[in-house]
Amino acid sequence: MAASARSWPTATGILGGFAYLLVGWCGLVVPALVRSIEATHHQSDAEFGVYYLVFGLTYAAGSFGGGLVTERVGRRPVLVFAAGLLAAGLVALAVVSSWGVFLLASVPAGLGVGVLDGGANGLFLDVFRSSRARALNLLHLCFSLGALSAPLVIGPLVEAGFPWQGVLAATGLVVLGLGALLLLVEMPDGRRGSDDSVCASGPRGPGSVRSRIPWSLVLVCVAIACYIASEVGVTDWLVRFLDPAPLSLATTALALYWAGMAVGRLGSARVADRFDHVRFATTAAVAMSAALAGAILVPWVQVSIGLFALAGLAAGPVAPMLMVVGGDRYPDRPAAVGGYLTTAAVVGTIGFPTLMGFLSVTVGLTAAMLGTVALGLASAGALMLVRRAR
Repeated sequence: MAASARSWPTATGILGGFAYLLVGWCGLVVPALVRSIEATHHQSDAEFGVYYLVFGLTYAAGSFGGGLVTERVGRRPVLVFAAGLLAAGLVALAVVSSWGVFLLASVPAGLGVGVLDGGANGLFLDVFRSSRARALNLLHLCFSLGALSAPLVIGPLVEAGFPWQGVLAATGLVVLGLGALLLLVEMPDGRRGSDDSVCASGPRGPGSVRSRIPWSLVLVCVAIACYIASEVGVTDWLVRFLDPAPLSLATTALALYWAGMAVGRLGSARVADRFDHVRFATTAAVAMSAALAGAILVPWVQVSIGLFALAGLAAGPVAPMLMVVGGDRYPDRPAAVGGYLTTAAVVGTIGFPTLMGFLSVTVGLTAAMLGTVALGLASAGALMLVRRAR
């Protein structure tokens, strides 16, 4: 079922893009509601960081396990189950009254969104084999649109008196509708034989299996883990970083950050296939880090917001291009590559956003935000090593 990225608006492409738009929305819905949730459950930044830890761990488990299970039982049942799991988790987050139960409800939410994240990437790697850079940038553009729309819509709604619980419950119902649509649309099955190995480091003869993990794949995993840790660190704490500003302005800043990503991904979808994929991603990661440093250190709120938007513009191509690099090296294992790299990305989110909460109450949130700059530069460094690895 291979297709050109220029034929992207098929039923499969449209539904895959809508699924990834919802993944982006779900990734931002709680950070956009962080002030309201903390106030309702009487939690501090450090305690709220535990939510990010639990959600991140289950997100990683879902993305890693989803790719492997897809290769055994097929893509459709895995994606439909993930949508149901995510919907149940979101509704539970909306209705529970205890902080401990709120943390437990983040488990099905994290598992479901993790499977959908890795599954959507694997789906596009499978369908658009001849123009992956364009297709993956368009897919991640959908993520950006979902992510930027969440704070843009949620901030004014909550300020106008709409209950934050209603936002989570309504999102759960939309995700449930996605699960129903996934039962209908045509898609590649995604199953593979048990003798295929993404860990093969070179050509294999019939019946041979190489078990050594290739150095280049490890480096791509490190690069995407560092990049996503930086991206999520900014996303999860930007509204709190701009705490002196009104909520509507702070959520607008977060939306502009993701709007920059959307523009960056749309632009790179047109040009990225003309350049070396690794070099393109490295340049974007360095530019992102420079813009973030300025946004964090500049003393003027308006200038800071503009630089955060510029950082998003530079960051836009990094994640989809890293998926492309993995797909280029292992073209016959799209479900596994999508799952592995998504897992590496989520691993990057597990510790750092939680650590930022503790740093916020000790050395200050500005110092914690500077960690996102260091992680962006670490991602660029890992990509430089990818060019040297076989």
